[in-house]
Amino acid sequence: MFAEFLNSLPPFAQPLAELIQSGGSVVSILLCLSVVAVALVIAKFLQFQVLRVGSHGASRKALGLWLEGRQSDAMKRAFSSKSVSAGILQKLMQGASTSGVDRELLKEDIERVCNARINTLRAYMRPMDMIAQTSPLIGLLGTVLGMIQAFQSMQGAGAAVDPSVLAGGIWVALLTTAVGLAIAIPMSAIVGWYDAKIEAEQAEMESMVTAFFTGAAADRGTSRVVPLDKQVAPAESRYAV
Repeated sequence: MFAEFLNSLPPFAQPLAELIQSGGSVVSILLCLSVVAVALVIAKFLQFQVLRVGSHGASRKALGLWLEGRQSDAMKRAFSSKSVSAGILQKLMQGASTSGVDRELLKEDIERVCNARINTLRAYMRPMDMIAQTSPLIGLLGTVLGMIQAFQSMQGAGAAVDPSVLAGGIWVALLTTAVGLAIAIPMSAIVGWYDAKIEAEQAEMESMVTAFFTGAAADRGTSRVVPLDKQVAPAESRYAV
């Protein structure tokens, strides 16, 4: 029944049907994994677009304004962006603008917020990495099973072994490994690229938080550092969320 379904596919899908018929159930499993992998990659791309991963211009500008003592302009700039780094800066500004907030307590709690943001960015990464690692192993399993069947046929044929039949069985067996590698290689590259983006975002968060509490003294000099306990005007509270 499954073969009839494959034969009923439109002409443009016939190469795929032939691939499934040649590779058997192992190729079918690998193709299902490839569909899941594509869906995860698209979901991850959309997530990065929504969270503005890699967009640091607004947060850096807002941090510079804050360190210059222009808290009102800094909060306007920070709240105008939807990026991850700008969201962290918003939390910092809100905490620093609240009277009675301990500096060390704010510093520790912002680490919790940063960890939560990083965990959000790492969503879908584990299943994507799992597909990249298991696809070649599944393909290799199909190859081993195919080779076993090919040598069993050769043993049953005895002295009347047809080399062409044996070669045909071997290339069909190797087909599953090729499909597994075709899935694993691009997935490994994509996972590595996403990991690099997440690490860059994490580094940006750490740098921004450190500069917020130290006043970026190494770059700006201690004479231009604005104390953290300097209160923000009450009118600026309208930016709080």
